[in-house]
Amino acid sequence: KFKKVETWFRHRRAQDRPRLMKKFCEASWRFIFYFTSFFSALALLYDVSMSAGRHCDPLLPALGWFYLLELSFYCSLVATLPFDVKRKDFKEQIIHHIATITLIFVSYCANLIRFGMIVMLVHDASDYILELAKMLHYMKWKRVCEAVFVVFAVVFISSRLVIFPLITYYYFVTKFQMFLLSCLINAFLMILQLLHIFWSYLILQMVFGIHSDSCMPAGKGWEKWDYSKKKNKKKNSPRASEGTW
Repeated sequence: KFKKVETWFRHRRAQDRPRLMKKFCEASWRFIFYFTSFFSALALLYDVSMSAGRHCDPLLPALGWFYLLELSFYCSLVATLPFDVKRKDFKEQIIHHIATITLIFVSYCANLIRFGMIVMLVHDASDYILELAKMLHYMKWKRVCEAVFVVFAVVFISSRLVIFPLITYYYFVTKFQMFLLSCLINAFLMILQLLHIFWSYLILQMVFGIHSDSCMPAGKGWEKWDYSKKKNKKKNSPRASEGTW
């Protein structure tokens, strides 16, 4: 009887784990959106003036529609979080989505859409690469997955820790002189930057783990890594209880 109960619990726990197909589909549709969003933003912002004082100029309809599409996407991410694959950085994801939605809404009301699109462009530059790495991991293409993940790490750190604070953030602080809006937007930009530092730390851990062959990538550094195959390793090795990203 004891063995039967143990077997039942083992099968029940296996049923609760997210299936590979569900995780693959989730990564696939996000890859399609981030890829389309990034290159669409590049096309829309091509040769668009970003000089100070132009934020009150009439807005091109295409920019407005693109902005609303981004807003609806992040709202959908918040709505579907309870149903998505659970990840270790669940709380950080909620903070990130709320900060992003607030920034999109405030910048839209202030007609700072051109600046907002540059911020989103910097963020989307690495997201679609990560989703591609996740898809490759679920397909068991280990070597290709690791190579793509290293590319993602380089793009993520360069865009989030270099371009974002030193160019985008500096440009906003020096060019736009709207005190109340500046304080609000600066606060949420700082929240995003703190999250970038946190996720960069996780990504670097993952990159060094790949290099030392001590762990294997499983998900968004932005989200989580799968250490379930290493749970019998020595205590100081990185691992996660549920192993999802």
